[in-house]
Amino acid sequence: MQWDKLLTPMRYGKEELPNRELNLLRSEFQRDYDRLIFSSPFRRLQNKTQVFPLPGSVFVHNRLTHSLEVACVGRSLGNTIAASLAKHHANNPFINEIGSIVATASLAHDLGNPPFGHAGEKAISEFFVSGKGLFLKPRVNEHQWADLTNFEGNANALRLLTHKFNGRRAGGYVLTYATLASMLKYPFNALQRNRKNKYGYFDSETETFLSIVKQTGLISLSESELVYARHPLVYLVEAADDISYQIMDIEDAHKLGILSTNKTTDLLMTFFDKEKQAAFWSKKEQIYREVTDKNEQVAFLRASVINHLISTIAQIFLKNEKTILNGEFSGSLVDYLSGTENLAMETCKEVAWKKIYSHRSVIEVEITGYNVINTLLEEFTQAMFHNSDDYSKKLLSLMPVQYREEHQCEYEKIRSTLDFISGMTDLYALDLYKLIKGIGL
Repeated sequence: MQWDKLLTPMRYGKEELPNRELNLLRSEFQRDYDRLIFSSPFRRLQNKTQVFPLPGSVFVHNRLTHSLEVACVGRSLGNTIAASLAKHHANNPFINEIGSIVATASLAHDLGNPPFGHAGEKAISEFFVSGKGLFLKPRVNEHQWADLTNFEGNANALRLLTHKFNGRRAGGYVLTYATLASMLKYPFNALQRNRKNKYGYFDSETETFLSIVKQTGLISLSESELVYARHPLVYLVEAADDISYQIMDIEDAHKLGILSTNKTTDLLMTFFDKEKQAAFWSKKEQIYREVTDKNEQVAFLRASVINHLISTIAQIFLKNEKTILNGEFSGSLVDYLSGTENLAMETCKEVAWKKIYSHRSVIEVEITGYNVINTLLEEFTQAMFHNSDDYSKKLLSLMPVQYREEHQCEYEKIRSTLDFISGMTDLYALDLYKLIKGIGL
């Protein structure tokens, strides 16, 4: 793959538009970032669960704050790498925009996630696998059924940003191809999904996917199947996400009292080897004499760890640049951490699974999510397929006009239903559930 093509500023859905001058106050890629910041789907992330229930008196992360933090880490990673690449690609005016592209793709990486976190994805899938959505299996093709029984937030994000919803313009948000390719974490469809059941696009976005592949020059990894190498910047978006959620979940657990201050401090300090700890200790002690608030002390340590990981991950990317461009790199950049950084990351993962993701408050959200999403899917799917009776008409009138499309097939009806439900915030989904159940008005 070639950087000149990978960093194309051409826009999806507006390919005929000429490139704007490079000396504008905002580049094409910075315009992408601003479009997402001001978009409704991005604002809705503030009321979507990250891990812990939406905050009460203690403010922990939701999808919005998480996405903003991933964008910050992604920009730093991109800028660090761009500074090095610019020495060898002086004729490419877009190399210095890598930070902006990674930041924008980072903002978008969770846009397709349904309410109630990953439990929402599982609930949607199980509705079709073993729930009341099973009756739809004979009505769709193999690829479409694989989409429905393995709902994927990454594929949903691509659809959200590129689909022409009713009353909207062609091309969706009309983002640059470089940005869209940088968020395509899994460049293959549901029939070729990996061992984690992850994939990058729905059957409805096949042509969109192929257009992205063509315009950015992604390498085909299979002659017989639509499987492609990742865009190199996907690795940076993925690393920014890995760093952010892994470290920030530890900080949230400390704020909620799940982890003690000593345990949290010990976990974060293990990211530095003995030599770096010795150099860091005097700075830490100096900061702690002024900052006595325990949460702020942990925040200082967290920031130091993230800064250290950004530098380390950037070096891993640069060391493997050729392998990445050849489509031969496997795994994630975080997988290539070694020594103390690798041990510390694995320890944080273990603590997270034992102490955080299995915490009662997290389980309670997941149970609620299963019941709410299953009910909404059942009600709106039935209404979509039996839209002549009075109840169905009233129910469908609650759907925003953008989801009331002229459907050409039954898969499109299901897709529109999923567009509506997956775009809901946790609170809106819960309120609509109560309304349908007659619990409240």
